[in-house]
Order: sequence, then structure tokens, then C-alpha cells
Amino acid sequence: MTNENRTNEIRRVVTGHDAQGRSVFISDGPPPQVRQRAAGSSRVSELWETAETPADNSGAKDPTRHAYRLPPPANGSVFRVISYPPDSERLASLEAERASSHDDGSGRAGALDRSNARHPGFHKTASIDYAIILSGEIWALMEEGETLLRQGDVLVQRGTNHAWSNRSSAPCVVAFVLIDAKPV
Repeated sequence: MTNENRTNEIRRVVTGHDAQGRSVFISDGPPPQVRQRAAGSSRVSELWETAETPADNSGAKDPTRHAYRLPPPANGSVFRVISYPPDSERLASLEAERASSHDDGSGRAGALDRSNARHPGFHKTASIDYAIILSGEIWALMEEGETLLRQGDVLVQRGTNHAWSNRSSAPCVVAFVLIDAKPV
């Protein structure tokens, strides 16, 4: 795929080592795990995951090939990119998810703050999250306050109850690194 033909697709290039220990590219293409729970919901591209610290860089197994889960593994990390549609499209799917008591094993249901009336997307995980706005704009909501983030802005989310609200008419794309942390 050339750059001229790329749309909003993410290209994931992963390096590793060959049998002689030399550096090589082990994969180059779209991420194998891209999920969207329902029409109008966010699109999540899982790019990489670690299961321990320090990370194990041996082998060529893709650690993203598992069922979706929101928080990182214990002592691990997750790198993902999420495309948030405008709230005019997204809120209905969030309301349906909040109304459901279904736990799909992703950790999302347990992280949701079902009692927060400000926004149906409020949630909290035991992680430190680095959020980098790649395109568009989005409001970061706390229980007290909110701030508008635009392309190039970075938010360090430290285990707080928070939500994302895209009040624009275009998608917002955010890169996230989630690292396991002690609960607050």
C-alpha cells in the first residue's frame, strides 16, 4: 500500500530478530486486531501488548491475538489507536452499553461508571495512559472539569474516572499507551 492510496488505515511495522540474531522486519501491514463493538461505536486498533516489565522482545508471536480487553495485563502495557466518531453517532451505542449488564470479559463493563450522568462513556482503569491526539479534536472529561484536546496534544491520564466526548462533526483519532498501575 503506498502513501497516496492510504486513507485512515493504520500500517503496523514490527521488528524482531532472525535465527542468527540479526534485526529484521517480522510484519508489515494492517494490525490484525481491529474492533468496533457496534455501528456508531469507536474503532479500536490493537497495535502491541506486553505482558511483563521489563518487556520480553524475543520471539515473533503477535501478542495482540486474543479477545479484546480494555486494561493492560498485570505488569504489562497496551498500545492502541482509537478512532472516535462524533458523539452524534457514538452516544447511542454508549447508552446501550451502559444500560447492559453484560460482561464480555474485556474489562470494559467493570470499568464503566454507570451512575455518571455527564456522559455515558465515563470509565476508570488501574493504569497510567498516555493519549496523543493524532487528528481531529476531542474533549477530555473528568468528574470535575473538561478540556479540549487537538491534534498534537498529549494527555497523561493517571487512573482517573474519565470520558471522551467528540463534539465535532469529524472523527478524532487518538493513540494510547496504557501501562498497568496500582489502583487509586
